[in-house]
Amino acid sequence: MAIFRDYDQAGLDAQYNNRAAVADAARYIERWPEASRKTRARLGGTLDLAYGPHPRHRLDIFPATGGGRAPVVAFIHGGYWQALDKSVFSFIAAPFVDAGVTVAMLGYPIAPEVGMDEIVASIRQALLWLGRHVGDHGGDPARLHLTGHSAGGHLTAYMMAEDFSGVPQPLLKGGLALSGLYELEPIRLTYLNHALGMDAAVARRNSPANRPAGRMPLILAVGADETVEFRRQQRDHHARCRQAGWPVEAIEVPGRNHFSVLEAMADPDAPAGASPPPLSRALLDQISGINPR
Repeated sequence: MAIFRDYDQAGLDAQYNNRAAVADAARYIERWPEASRKTRARLGGTLDLAYGPHPRHRLDIFPATGGGRAPVVAFIHGGYWQALDKSVFSFIAAPFVDAGVTVAMLGYPIAPEVGMDEIVASIRQALLWLGRHVGDHGGDPARLHLTGHSAGGHLTAYMMAEDFSGVPQPLLKGGLALSGLYELEPIRLTYLNHALGMDAAVARRNSPANRPAGRMPLILAVGADETVEFRRQQRDHHARCRQAGWPVEAIEVPGRNHFSVLEAMADPDAPAGASPPPLSRALLDQISGINPR
């Protein structure tokens, strides 16, 4: 029996089970912590800055090389809102810091301890903290861009449409959502919801698909070898954004799956100062003011 589009339960679960869909998924996940440890050792930075009261309300800041007030990229990690933490993904900072950009790696509470509403609220709180304090760490709060992978892609797209009431200027200047989930209803109907505990209303109000159009440039990126549903989610959200007049660009990265596409943002094996991979290059172009197609 179909429960979402043409998918039965097993079919829908398979579309969102990335570790099962990618035969060597463990190879990527196992090497990222060591690559991140080496990145932290090289870049230094300030770790575990508290932006709120929860033990996972923490962020790491890696200042840009060269000094001065630099543009800022904030990164939100994935893990389906219920796994992993910011320390696994420090390697993402390397190509940006080497290019003169300050990087903030955002941590946040995860399910099942907290629900989706609390996760979204935590990221909002982290961004407001950056707006007030990143200037103390070599960043320019007036040039803050946001990116994230998988669950972090969802949170990126959501925040790009947030109005941040009370902030005198737009807090975010642009963003890149990588392998994002823009419609949470299919997630609610899969095995993933055992930990997330979303009802239909929670899924609806936390879906970027149901948010007002944003004003700042947004890049949507997905691996060409990801599942049909991940590529469908991006295609549909790109169409919604275009129809609403949002300046948006869509990229399908050839030959990349849900895990290897993250390495199109930062290659864990790249030496210091290597040329930026294609997705970090796309975000650096956005920071430089090159408009999306």
